[in-house]
Amino acid sequence: MTPNKENFIKAIYELNGANQIVPNKDLAQMLNVSAASVTDMNARLVKEFIITYTPYRGVKLTEKGINIAHQLIRRHRLWEVFLSEKLGYEWNEIHEDADLLEHISSDKLIERLDAFLGHPTVDPHGDIIPNQHGESAKMNHKPLVEFKKEDRVVIKQVDDQNDFLKYLIDKKISLGDQYQIIDIDPYDGPYTLENDQQHRVVISYKAAFRIFVALVE
Repeated sequence: MTPNKENFIKAIYELNGANQIVPNKDLAQMLNVSAASVTDMNARLVKEFIITYTPYRGVKLTEKGINIAHQLIRRHRLWEVFLSEKLGYEWNEIHEDADLLEHISSDKLIERLDAFLGHPTVDPHGDIIPNQHGESAKMNHKPLVEFKKEDRVVIKQVDDQNDFLKYLIDKKISLGDQYQIIDIDPYDGPYTLENDQQHRVVISYKAAFRIFVALVE
C-alpha cells in the first residue's frame, strides 16, 4: 500500500471516520489536497473495501479500514517511542520522522521494534499504542480543567500539537510529573501548580483543557 493511501486512511480515522461519515471537504482540508484528488482516492479505497461511500455525504471506514488505521497508528507510536527514548528527540520533534518511518516498516520490523522497546503501552505524549491485533486499552484520564484547588495530580497525556508541545517544554512539563493545584484564578484564569520541590508553574486555562491527568491517591 502506498504512503498516499495510508495517509488518506489515517486522515479518515482521525476525523472519526470509524464511527461516522466524513465529508469530502473535511478530508481535502485536512490533507491539503484538491476535491478531485479526494474523489479519486475514495474511488480506489472503495474498490479495496477499505471505505464505504455515501453520495453527497462522504465516506466511512469499513472494519478492514479500521484495522489498517490501527496498525498505522501502532507503527507511528512505536517509532515515536524509539525516537524519544533511544535517539533523544524532544516530544515536539518526533511526529514528522515517525510519520516517514511508519510507511516503510514491515510487520516483522514493527514486532521486533516493539520487543526491543519492552512492549510500551503509550507513546511519549501518553497516547495508547494499539497491540498487534489493533486493540487499544481505554483511556480514563481527565483534562486538568476538571480538577479543583488542592488536588494532587500526575500528568498522563497531552495534546500532541507541535506548538502546544513547545509550550509545555518552555514550562518544563513532562509526562509523569506530579503537581498540586495551588491556585485557580477566577473567570477562566490560569492554574498555578507546584511540584514536590516547591517549583511552581502557571498554566493557562486554555492549556488546562489539553493536559490530561489522574489524581494521586
